[in-house]
Amino acid sequence: MKQALKLVGVAALGFALLLSAGCGGGDKKAAAPAPAKAPEKITLKFGHLADEKNTWHLGALKFKELVEKNSNGRLEVRVYPNEQLGKEKDLVTSIQNGTADIGIFGETLTTFGASKTILMATPYLLKDSAQLHKVAGGEVGKEIEAQVLEKVKLRTIGYFERGPRDLTSNRPIKTPADLNGLKVRVPNVPLFVDTWQALGAKPIPMAFSEVFTSLQQGTIDGQENPYALIRSANFFEVQKFLNKTGHVRSWIYVCIGEKRFASLPPDLQKVVLDAGKEMQKYENELFLKGEKELETFLKSKMTFVDVDIAAFQAKSKDAVLAKFDADQKALYNKVVNMK
Repeated sequence: MKQALKLVGVAALGFALLLSAGCGGGDKKAAAPAPAKAPEKITLKFGHLADEKNTWHLGALKFKELVEKNSNGRLEVRVYPNEQLGKEKDLVTSIQNGTADIGIFGETLTTFGASKTILMATPYLLKDSAQLHKVAGGEVGKEIEAQVLEKVKLRTIGYFERGPRDLTSNRPIKTPADLNGLKVRVPNVPLFVDTWQALGAKPIPMAFSEVFTSLQQGTIDGQENPYALIRSANFFEVQKFLNKTGHVRSWIYVCIGEKRFASLPPDLQKVVLDAGKEMQKYENELFLKGEKELETFLKSKMTFVDVDIAAFQAKSKDAVLAKFDADQKALYNKVVNMK
């Protein structure tokens, strides 16, 4: 009997506890929903061949600043100068493969099927900076950009003006005849090779990163580049003369891989494009200021040589037109006939 009463008491106590728990539950607040997970940060790898002093690199840093600020930290840009992500052609391939995202590219894009980019580096086509911006920022530039997108799958987000390319050497060059036998490093662009051959030199295609050592060792005798790269690469340490050939006035594109760009949400695409425009403006201001400073510096290190521009232009024109296909000639004539 006592055992039965004990069981009844236990049962009653259990029921009371359950009832108490049920009543008390109404006083508790519902569990707060888990906070929304912050969107994962997207990293963009931006590579180029210039060093940290070059205006290209300073422009890239401005792009980084603007993108990270205007995306509220959703985008991160990592900038890799000095070919850290590979030489120019390798970087194009890396962007196409998705292991890099942004780069700075010029007429080398002809080797990837964008044949119209050769207009960016055609000898003696553009006469001054004003004409360059009219071409690059106008109808011709848009036509070139469209082909780069179609053929190479790179979307241009800005362009940088490059100073006139001049020839450096260890002997003065005043006329094409003075080039006889001179081994000149050129970018791996067929037009450059053919033009320098027509002028009488021995052009040698070579990656930019190999040029200083090759000049130092005598593998090559000269190279041709704008002031900025002559200084940043310290070519004045191994070259005595800067010959004012001014043979190419050109620009260069900053490009993002189209696959990467398309993967971004629309608001971040706009951030990238807007930052590209601001980067272009910022770099151009630095470029214009820097050209005068660069000339002053290089004149203190090298002997400047005035050359017979008309003779160089006349001897190179046939080589240029002989290399062009119908589309390239049409674009060439469009520039020549611009008012």
